[in-house]
Amino acid sequence: MKKTIIILFILTLQVIQANSSSKTILFLGDSLTEGLGVSKDEAYPNLVKELIKKKLNKNINVINGGVSGSTTSDALSRLKWYLRKKPDIVFIALGANDGLRGLDLSQSQQNLEEIITHAKNTKAKVVLAGMLIPPNYGPEYSKKFENMYLEIKEKYNLRFMPFLLKDVAGEKKLNQADGIHPNVQGHKIIANEVFKFLKEEL
Repeated sequence: MKKTIIILFILTLQVIQANSSSKTILFLGDSLTEGLGVSKDEAYPNLVKELIKKKLNKNINVINGGVSGSTTSDALSRLKWYLRKKPDIVFIALGANDGLRGLDLSQSQQNLEEIITHAKNTKAKVVLAGMLIPPNYGPEYSKKFENMYLEIKEKYNLRFMPFLLKDVAGEKKLNQADGIHPNVQGHKIIANEVFKFLKEEL
């Protein structure tokens, strides 16, 4: 009887430790991350969570920190609030709105660097997703926008996903009527790419 109680106690401790050791991923982004036009369950952060459970047999916590219209300038205050939940991984997918609004990219880069530095100071693993903007903004601005992410990646030695919307951007059948925001099928493709990118960190 005493032996059975000890075994049950050990098993209970293992369950508690397993639950407490499950990782938390914060996805800090804009409407692409929030899932504008689809439900939160259909947005790529939640789909990544499901893929991790299905393919890696791991339960993780996901915080969808995407807010429609968000730029790099308003994300830092939001990050500070989310960091109270002590995420293990911070997935940064910001900058699209800065580019689409033609904002000063030197300021955007400074904002992103502040976000990265703040997250790193909490010992979270920081990873970065890049964006591209249409060529109609001019080749010089478009190239500077692309290079912004590459410079940040090198400066902070980050794992880097070059384009969040790979295989989705510009594909009519994968986007909503506005041609910008992915539909349900588009989010599935993004989720698969993000899962492949993140699985080494899990």
